[in-house]
Amino acid sequence: MCAAQDDDRTVGRTGEFAVIDRITAGRGQAPTTIVGPGDDAALITSPDGRVVATTDMLVEGRHFRLDWSTPRDIGHKAIAQNGADIASMGAVCTAFLVALGCPAGTPMSVIEELNEGLWREATRAGGSIVGGDLVASEQLVISITALGDLQGREPVLRSGARDGDVVAVAGELGRSAAGLALLDAGVDCGADDALAALVRAHRTPLPPYGRGPEAADAGASALTDISDGLIADLGHLARASGVRIALDRAALTPSDPMVRAASLLGADAGDWVLTGGEDHALVGCFRTPPPSGWTVVGAVRPGSGVVVDGVGWDRPGGWESY
Repeated sequence: MCAAQDDDRTVGRTGEFAVIDRITAGRGQAPTTIVGPGDDAALITSPDGRVVATTDMLVEGRHFRLDWSTPRDIGHKAIAQNGADIASMGAVCTAFLVALGCPAGTPMSVIEELNEGLWREATRAGGSIVGGDLVASEQLVISITALGDLQGREPVLRSGARDGDVVAVAGELGRSAAGLALLDAGVDCGADDALAALVRAHRTPLPPYGRGPEAADAGASALTDISDGLIADLGHLARASGVRIALDRAALTPSDPMVRAASLLGADAGDWVLTGGEDHALVGCFRTPPPSGWTVVGAVRPGSGVVVDGVGWDRPGGWESY
């Protein structure tokens, strides 16, 4: 999909600065942007006086496939996974920096569609794209740096969970993993709206950005986003806090479409809920009942690690880069 094909408007023929001009022209900026694209660096306001920052990279063939996802989907996902990290600190997104590597023969139509996905999700997250970089590379690579503002809140870290806290989730779990499994198996979901929705959940996750600041305002003791899988990410939180997380599998019921997909593929939908990443839901620990819309799925106990119905998890708990 990155080959020139019939479109002679490639990145190489258009040129670096003309490409940048084309993908930034006419785009509005968030109120926190003082200087956006076009200068040596952007200038962003930070009313809180502190800046939350995160970065993540997506590599073609490792993190996405252009035969499974459109460039617009990929741009959406790149912003979503970074914006969820900002939300998981209790902050709101303000700005995104996008560094893009691609072959010279990449059609401009691919870049334009990718750019549309980036901008749409950046806007939904509450920020805007304020700058970045464009370089030649052998494959498509996207690196995002996201910035956020705490708006006077204290950051909610992984290290604050204490014995007696309840563990609660906001957002979907396992739907992206189910969608990935359907894609990997080559299942045609076009005529089945419920299964097609699972595939969409993988291609274009919808993090509950506002739930992060909401959790901070409600006094959450610890918070993280679920990018690698519930067990994997709670394992990081348990280690940072020096506690054990006890999950109740009965509270983690997969949806009917997920159960149907699992039956079709000979898989366990419950495992998708526990280990599937990339839904970018949020999971937090609360000393008082969590806000409405959060689902209690377990509790914090003395000890270490993560247990499910009292039993340690002895299988992979989610995504690992190596």
